Amino acid sequence: MAASESEDETSDSGAGAVSAAPAAPAATSVTEPSPAGARATEEPATGAGVKADGFGLEGPRGWAFRGISIDAEPGSVIALQGPSGSGRTSLLLALTGRMRPTEGTAAVGRMALPRRMAAVRRFTALGPVPGVTDLEPALTVHEQLRERALLQRRFGGSVRELFTAELFTARSRRSTAVRDRQEAALAAVGLDLDTLPKGPRTPVRDLERLEVLRLSLALALIGEPRLVGVDDLDLKLSDAEREAAWELLGSIAADGTTVLAVCSESPAGAVRVDTAPPSATRDSARTAASTPSAIPGSPETSKKTENTENTETEEGAADAFAETGRA
Repeated sequence: MAASESEDETSDSGAGAVSAAPAAPAATSVTEPSPAGARATEEPATGAGVKADGFGLEGPRGWAFRGISIDAEPGSVIALQGPSGSGRTSLLLALTGRMRPTEGTAAVGRMALPRRMAAVRRFTALGPVPGVTDLEPALTVHEQLRERALLQRRFGGSVRELFTAELFTARSRRSTAVRDRQEAALAAVGLDLDTLPKGPRTPVRDLERLEVLRLSLALALIGEPRLVGVDDLDLKLSDAEREAAWELLGSIAADGTTVLAVCSESPAGAVRVDTAPPSATRDSARTAASTPSAIPGSPETSKKTENTENTETEEGAADAFAETGRA
């Protein structure tokens, strides 16, 4: 374990390059670099368990989330459930090493947060997260996949693996490996490019919401992460589409990848994590019950509800993305 942590810290600092040029390789087979980045030195190639106790993050406007406890096994579907503005997205980003928590303890795999945030980022990936991983509407599906493949081939591994690959691995073999992972990712999310309106050349803006979800997840899975995060999974989905989306995440988890999903209502069988404090829920219920003008369906009530939801969403997003830059 000590040797593993030493290699991680070397990679984090960017000083993991070989100090001297290696001798010419003998006429023997060369071991391919691991396509999963730093997995070989950090973690086994399975899903990552998630544990947290008293986990919290305080932002410029107060607590984004607080008092979160999680105990999820590798390959679980973890539903981060709560109302808009309750810190769901901030929690998602914190558990994937992209926001720095300020309270409590947490670990993803064997990596403690926040001390090993860089290591956690290397074996986790984000699917659709508005404002963070938005797809470019004007690009085609093929162009999105090609862009991610190029980025993965250049930046997907550690510095040492990149150095070794450039010296000893033929370009065609590296391209083939990335293409194989791309095809495997598309198969894992059930996205058949030939069924799209214009095939692989279909612009992202012409995709249905479920197709966008599948594409975003495929892009995330190209790097073969041990954990993948999804924000606002059930937003603007019909009941049938919502069921299909959860089935998709369940199939990814069944293949061994842990899934973190932000949602308004968790499905049966998922590890449920509530971001809204119980006291806040009780206070809201008492306020609604004691307000004379809170008549369901009235114009005043509808307008007030809409304004409240918009304010909570904007403040939650502001806190989340203000902290993202500090990670």
